[in-house]
Amino acid sequence: MASTTRSSAAAQEKEASPKETIAEEISRENDPANPVVEHLQRQVANALVLYLNYKHYHWQTYGPMFRDLHLLFDDFAKLVLQTIDEFAERVRMIGQDPIASPEEMLRTASVKVAAHGQTMRQMIDEADTNVQIVIKEMRAAARAADEHDDPGTVDLFSKVVQIHEKHEWWLRDILEKHDGLLKS
Repeated sequence: MASTTRSSAAAQEKEASPKETIAEEISRENDPANPVVEHLQRQVANALVLYLNYKHYHWQTYGPMFRDLHLLFDDFAKLVLQTIDEFAERVRMIGQDPIASPEEMLRTASVKVAAHGQTMRQMIDEADTNVQIVIKEMRAAARAADEHDDPGTVDLFSKVVQIHEKHEWWLRDILEKHDGLLKS
């Protein structure tokens, strides 16, 4: 009887625990080609490009609205910078490695790097176009995460998209208020 007990114990040790089984299933579901992972990776990249763009606009601001735009773009940059880590950590939480190299970031981002030599209006318009892309993608990402039963990622996208929606509102408002300060 002792040998039966030992062999039963050995068999049980070879079987994965329920915890290990669940962890394995979650990791398998979130392979690098999973749409949720792809959306998260894209937003890691977009956040970095947006951050760098906002700093570019911050440094290149000039004209009658200098102070307000200089501060606005710096505030936008700070808020977006915080989201990079949130997206990257979410990628890790669901079992993958976030992209990290500049080449991967530029290859993965869907927003454009800021152009040089633009007027203030062109910079604001470029920023608005990029943030609209991000909003559209984050909404699609939240739907994809919901379809893949990933409430944590849905919550992250729901929270962060509001930051971008607010930025877009302000940029759009600046562009629509034809006050004569921003020449086309």
